[in-house]
Amino acid sequence: MATNKKVTIVINRNGMGHADEQLTSVLIKNYLTLLMEGDLPAYICLYAEGVKLAIDGSSVIEELRALEEAGVNILICKTCLNFYNALDKVAAGTVATMVDIMGAQTNCDKVIVL
Repeated sequence: MATNKKVTIVINRNGMGHADEQLTSVLIKNYLTLLMEGDLPAYICLYAEGVKLAIDGSSVIEELRALEEAGVNILICKTCLNFYNALDKVAAGTVATMVDIMGAQTNCDKVIVL
């Protein structure tokens, strides 16, 4: 499956949407699973609480690893990881700077914010 070099997905919450934590967890898991069935984005950028999706214990680690293996670049904000004392707990993706995240966003035609 090829990646769409023109699309970046931004996830800045520990889940998807503004709802009960259990529902937001189910929604993000479904979204990432279904993402594998279509055109893949070039990047997924995780920052703010979104970085928690890529650390040990996250319910979507397998989905993120599968996306990464399929060629999606998963960028995780180092500043945010440091804030949550989770820099040493990254289980999927690449630790990145804000400059890296900004580059992913500006070098594409479409940014989808979840």
